[in-house]
Amino acid sequence: MDDLEFRRRLLADPNDNSPDMLESRNASLANRKLSDELQALDSKLAQAMKVDVPDDLADKILFHQTSQPAPRRYRTSAFLGLAASVAFLAGLFLGHFNATDHSLNAPSALGQLALEHIYHEAGFVDHIDEAVSLHQVNAKMSPFGSQFDQLPGHVYYVNHCGFGGQNALHMVLGTAQGKVTIFVVPNPQSSGPTTFSDDNMQGVVMPAHKADLIVVGDKGQDVTPVAERLKADLNWEI
Repeated sequence: MDDLEFRRRLLADPNDNSPDMLESRNASLANRKLSDELQALDSKLAQAMKVDVPDDLADKILFHQTSQPAPRRYRTSAFLGLAASVAFLAGLFLGHFNATDHSLNAPSALGQLALEHIYHEAGFVDHIDEAVSLHQVNAKMSPFGSQFDQLPGHVYYVNHCGFGGQNALHMVLGTAQGKVTIFVVPNPQSSGPTTFSDDNMQGVVMPAHKADLIVVGDKGQDVTPVAERLKADLNWEI
């Protein structure tokens, strides 16, 4: 093997120990020195690539991505008339909405959003049991700067979700009062507590320092003790 071929193969793989490479490596001091230097460099690069990944890295990335506004999409002029009509109707709706609730963070609005969210995801969430640990729940809570010291029951499901244009935590918990759905919605100006209900479910919006705790159960189910327990065990000092 000539020197050019030896160098080419050595640069491609400093740890090539095939018989012909070993023979060329030991053929001269220059070849041995080059081989040793490239192996040392390869080892340093391998060590530099060994970086510990935080347990909650995936959740922080997903949380950051869902926090970003959706990219603007430009339509052709054929849709401008339809867009104008939709905008007009939306304006009428929002005007009426703001006249009654004043804010998407109003307790009645939060309760309605919670009910709609539960109905929308019932087909998926109702039949799942991920047996989530407290550590896993707190990994999901870390983007909010908070964690639970403990949880009053078995966690069937936990994930981030979109809630009224912002990120929230969605959790399904089995408690002594029965199975409930919980949302933790960041809100530094929360007020309450406030109850809400429809024909099938009822819930409570409980202020918890920097967030609203929303707990929803079946009609007639007392969810207030669950909300109070969760609030007591929610720690913002992290």
